[in-house]
Amino acid sequence: MTEEPLISADLVDLELVDTDRRAVVRSLANRLVAAGRVTDLEQFLADVEAREQQMATGLEGGIGIPHCRSTAVTLPALAFGRSSAGVDFGAEDGPAKLIFLIAAPDGANAIHLTVLAALARRLMRAEFIQTLSTATDPEAVAAYVRGEVFAP
Repeated sequence: MTEEPLISADLVDLELVDTDRRAVVRSLANRLVAAGRVTDLEQFLADVEAREQQMATGLEGGIGIPHCRSTAVTLPALAFGRSSAGVDFGAEDGPAKLIFLIAAPDGANAIHLTVLAALARRLMRAEFIQTLSTATDPEAVAAYVRGEVFAP
């Protein structure tokens, strides 16, 4: 999709401590800023929140997929966080333990939808969820997600 991998070890947090949705999104978004993928944190957070207000991004099975297209995004990216306590993203069956923050540049509809669709397909597989639920190394998580979600 791009020359830069959409997810790398610096975009993975295996021990999210916050349980508030906005705080978790901010924490993952800060990783995107540090990686040079987002230029304006507050604009990006506002765009994620605007998308969240349209429809909750929690999925059944303990998954949260906050996402947006934003002028603050310079390169498409996927940040991943894991929460042992869970974070309420509006799913009917309860809080999310696995959170995927998708950031796409404004106008990058194809990339945004491709990432969402590929991720949704993998989240149907118990093995994918189990691997992410028990992984201990951010680099291994990033490599696994790249291989599973973004492989041709």
